[in-house]
Amino acid sequence: MNTSATLRQYWANKTINYSLLILVTMLGVVLPCWYLGQYTLITPLVLGVIAAALAETDDNFWGRLKALTLTFICFAIASISIEVLYPYPLAFAVGLFISTFTFIMLGAIGPRYASIAFGSLLIAIYTMLGASESTDIWSQPILLLLGAAWYYLLSLIWQSLWPMQPVQLSLSQTFHQLSRYLDTKSRLFHPTTGLAPQPMRIEEAKLNANTVEALELCRDTLLKRSKKGHVDGPSDRFLRIYFLAQDMHERLSSSHYRYQDLALHFERSDVLFRFKHLIQSYAKECEYIAESLRLNQPYKRSQESVIALDELQGAMTHLIEQRNPEWQQSLAQLQYLFNNLCTVDRLLNNVNNPDAQSFDHVLDDRTAHTAKQMWQRISDSLSPSSVLFRHAIRLATALTVGYGIIELFSIEHGFWILLTTLFVCQRNFSSTKQKLFHRISGTFAGLILGVVMLSLIPEVEGQLFVIVISSVLFFAFRLQNYAYATAIITVLVLFLFSQLGAGYAVIVPRLIDTLIGSLLAAGAVYFILPDWQAKKLPSLMGQAIKANGNYLAQIIAQYRLGKTDDLNYRIARRAAHSHDANLSAAISNMLAEPGKYQHAVNESFRFLTLNHALLSYVSALGAHRTQLSDATTHKLVIDAYQEIHVKLDAIEKALRDEPFDEKVFDTNHIQHKLSQWRESDGTSAQMILQQLHLIHRMLPEIKILSQTFSKSKLVLDPKL
Repeated sequence: MNTSATLRQYWANKTINYSLLILVTMLGVVLPCWYLGQYTLITPLVLGVIAAALAETDDNFWGRLKALTLTFICFAIASISIEVLYPYPLAFAVGLFISTFTFIMLGAIGPRYASIAFGSLLIAIYTMLGASESTDIWSQPILLLLGAAWYYLLSLIWQSLWPMQPVQLSLSQTFHQLSRYLDTKSRLFHPTTGLAPQPMRIEEAKLNANTVEALELCRDTLLKRSKKGHVDGPSDRFLRIYFLAQDMHERLSSSHYRYQDLALHFERSDVLFRFKHLIQSYAKECEYIAESLRLNQPYKRSQESVIALDELQGAMTHLIEQRNPEWQQSLAQLQYLFNNLCTVDRLLNNVNNPDAQSFDHVLDDRTAHTAKQMWQRISDSLSPSSVLFRHAIRLATALTVGYGIIELFSIEHGFWILLTTLFVCQRNFSSTKQKLFHRISGTFAGLILGVVMLSLIPEVEGQLFVIVISSVLFFAFRLQNYAYATAIITVLVLFLFSQLGAGYAVIVPRLIDTLIGSLLAAGAVYFILPDWQAKKLPSLMGQAIKANGNYLAQIIAQYRLGKTDDLNYRIARRAAHSHDANLSAAISNMLAEPGKYQHAVNESFRFLTLNHALLSYVSALGAHRTQLSDATTHKLVIDAYQEIHVKLDAIEKALRDEPFDEKVFDTNHIQHKLSQWRESDGTSAQMILQQLHLIHRMLPEIKILSQTFSKSKLVLDPKL
């Protein structure tokens, strides 16, 4: 690899690219202070940079400029308020509670405001750390804001030079996650006797959730470069590739038959191995696409997937020519799957020419643009049923109690208690638990490493070098490994306070404050408006079932009107996958909670498996959308859909603990019709009827499970 290609590889790495920005920013802070001998200015300036970087969100140039203006206003209010109220403990405590609650509730408007709110709380606590040493109310806030301003100036320049890089990296991550999902799904085509698909289905559901999250983040990135959902200009090509990724995801997440039945019928044939190999080769192609997007280079298809498709076609032809009557039904399903993968092959060929696909240029934009819309978002969240409201109450209470402990025991450097609580206290118990262990272990490791480094590097220049490098490493590890990031920022804190002549003096306070702050965060999520996942499961399950029903309704309508990837269809498809991902995340989070708050774990995983299978069967219908010309077949499809719709509605009511007619599940006449379709109906009609048959046969078990999770049968701790 030549030097130019190597540099391109490094530059396209998001972590390296961002670390370089932090390096330039920190050098711009440390070098002037070192040259002028103003070492006491380094700490507030560096803390200002850190707060600004943690509060930053992705946006286009003008959107980012507006966000930075709002951030500066919030930072100034937060910092100056601390300086003004610091001498008055009671007013300070009241102000801390109200401001924390208010800032957190701003997150209801959108992710941008949530980041600004977090940064504002962070800058407030950074102001507290030096408030006792302040000679006036202006000096420290000005230095903190100068550090933030310096970072934001460089960030704006950075983005203006490479405006499309966030879009490319987001799309690259989408295809990377799609590749991982495909590689896992290929395991379902291993023709093992007695195949048990549930463990693989659960793993598939988790990876599908990651893919859906990547698609959602990519959508948000494109939306921020749109005009109220309308994308044009340089982003248009990437929007079309995003739509290609969505189409591929729908096709590749579909299921055309029960995998255990396929394994039973073709256990002595190599055809399933060939399907497995082809899907694995498509997973590699997705990785190649991800790499080409990351490096901003044309995508070059390998011949492996092309050859794999040709060989699979030969294997299919051989099986068809044998005319084995026992294979007739399952072989028809393999043919639908083969046709679906052929379409995926065409989509791969269109990556370099996304204009070949017919898509509109509109995304669903639900961003709050006006003050009225923003207030509506906040007011809708002002309820104990809101996750954000509960988090705001918890964090505000924990920080206020932390401040009370600091005042009661006159703890020196005690505001690290609040800093720890702010970082550790998350919206649910699972995330808080993970952060708590990482924070404590990282602080221990960082203190040990910091003490050793302080003794080895007494010179000012060497310590300034450590400050710069540790700042860069903190942001490099912040998202990948929080424990490492905590250890590194602990080293940074020791060396920052060393510039003030108190490096060793903060070691014990840092450790004690971390433990107290972590306990406050854990106590808040456990005792204050706890949000145990088991209680949320019935609602999430009901939402998932409803979303699948809406997705199916959109598909059935297009079998009458003809295929179109319009906005309503894409909204319904995205909602179905998002609710499936939310259910998967909730069950995973429940497993991290105390045992007495876990409910029906095996049944939860079984419901997740069935819901994901239901979504896969519906996705197959979506992948093969075509207009039906035969009136009789269309009537049968509508009758089948209506019966399925009624049963899905009954399941949703059961999960809401509402009365429903049990007799709707005694009606199975449509199942008999679906199981006896005519060959003369044509391959499209056969596929539709087969998928509806698969959906219909799984509904009774989903209904039984839904009754297990109804509120009247949900036996949980009363505190839930």
